Amino acid sequence: MKEKGLVSQLIGEVLGTFVLILLGDGVVANVGLAPRLAGTAYDWNTITLGWAFAVIVAVYISAGVSGAHINPAVTLALAVRRDFPWAKVVPYILAQMVGAFLGALGVYLVYRDGLVSAGLPNVWATGPGSVFEAAFWGAASSGRVGGYSLTTAIIAEFFGTVVLMWGVLASGDSKNTGLLNNLGPFLVGGTVLAVGLSLGGPSGYSINPARDLGPRIFGALAGTQNLFSGLYWLVPPVLVPAIAGPIGAILYDLFVSANLPEKR
Repeated sequence: MKEKGLVSQLIGEVLGTFVLILLGDGVVANVGLAPRLAGTAYDWNTITLGWAFAVIVAVYISAGVSGAHINPAVTLALAVRRDFPWAKVVPYILAQMVGAFLGALGVYLVYRDGLVSAGLPNVWATGPGSVFEAAFWGAASSGRVGGYSLTTAIIAEFFGTVVLMWGVLASGDSKNTGLLNNLGPFLVGGTVLAVGLSLGGPSGYSINPARDLGPRIFGALAGTQNLFSGLYWLVPPVLVPAIAGPIGAILYDLFVSANLPEKR
């Protein structure tokens, strides 16, 4: 069998992250711009389900080619704890950023009429000014997601990313419950759904630096205002997941892997 080269793997990461953002930011645009919904009727459940299935589809598409990291936090964690080559870390992250940017472009092309008519709202990224914030909290947010502080958003992103890593590692852990490879994406998607429903409120649950930064760059180029105001854009959605991913992997190995029985 021919071994996949780095270029093939990077194509897999671009495609997987493209699909993730096309479907994930797509559901945000769909719900946020839908004329049948007033701002107070914004459906968070629809958003979390859309993102969960975006992850599932993206992982199924790219897992066999690149391993379906589609997230710099996952790439860094696998380099720290799973012998993923450090030489591939930067190329993988760049590929994920490119895929996320292109996914946002796809959302723009699909929803351009509605986005332009609405004044190009932030359907791209989490944090202050996002469609989620404006729909739920309006002026009461005072520039913060739902009125939550930066510190609270950091804590939410940290725990959300750690839980995501536990789900990712458990999905591929043959020593654990014996989950079949073809069902792994559902566990990962289910983990994203659980994080969104249970921990996503304070920050909008980026839990993926590329998911947030790639579309944010595209949104700024497309004309959405204030996407890079202040430091919020850098800390909770980008730096915290990048740090929390490896920590999540370390904790999984310490408290789960170390206590699993050896396979016979």
